[in-house]
Amino acid sequence: MGVFKPKFITFDCYGTLINFDMAGAASRRFADRVPADVMPAFIRDFSSYRLDEVLGAWKPYYDVVSQALQRACRKWGVDWQPADTDYIYSDCATWGPHPDVPEGLAVLAKEFPLVLLTNSMKDLIPHHIPRLGAPIHMAITAEETGAYKPHMQGFEYMLNKLGCGPEEILHVSSSLRYDLMTADDLGITHKVFVNRGHEPGNPGYRYTEINGINELPAVVGM
Repeated sequence: MGVFKPKFITFDCYGTLINFDMAGAASRRFADRVPADVMPAFIRDFSSYRLDEVLGAWKPYYDVVSQALQRACRKWGVDWQPADTDYIYSDCATWGPHPDVPEGLAVLAKEFPLVLLTNSMKDLIPHHIPRLGAPIHMAITAEETGAYKPHMQGFEYMLNKLGCGPEEILHVSSSLRYDLMTADDLGITHKVFVNRGHEPGNPGYRYTEINGINELPAVVGM
C-alpha cells in the first residue's frame, strides 16, 4: 500500500500549532496568591476544569476560561477577580506557534489544503493564523460549529463543509482527549499525534506519532 494522500490535512490549533500557554498566563497572574509549591496542582486543576466546562452547551470561550478559573480558585481558597480572567484571556491573543510549525506547514501547503478545527472564537483566531507561516485553506471555530471539541459536532460540521468523508482527511492534534479519541470514534482512520508532552498517548487509538510539525511532511510522502 502506498502513502496516504489526504484531500485535506486538518489540525487542532491551540497546543498543536500555537504554543498554548494558559499555564504560563495563570502562573504569572497568580504568583502573588498561589505558593510556588502549590502552583503546579492549581494549574492542573485549571486545565481539568476547562475540559469539564467545554463538555456542556456551547458558551463563549471567555466564559469557559472564567468558570474554570473560578472553580480552581474556590478549590484552593484563592481570591478571584474578573480582572484575573481578563488578563488570562487577553494573553491568549499574544501566543505564537511552536518553533517547528511554520516550516512544516509551509512545506505541507505546497501540496495539501490545510484546515483548522479549533476550540476558538471568531475574534480570537485571526490573531494566530498569520503567525502560522503558511496559507490556511479554512479555519472553523467552535463558535461557528456551536460546540467545543471533544464533542463530535465540530468534526461532523467540518466534514460536511469540506464535502468529504472521514476516511479522506488526515487529522493532526497534540491531544487525544480533545481530538483523537473523538476522531477515532467518527471513523477518521488517518490520525497523527503530535507529542508535545502535555498529554499521554494511547496507541489503541491508531495514530502515527511525531514530535513536531516539521516531521509531518514525511508522513504524507513529501
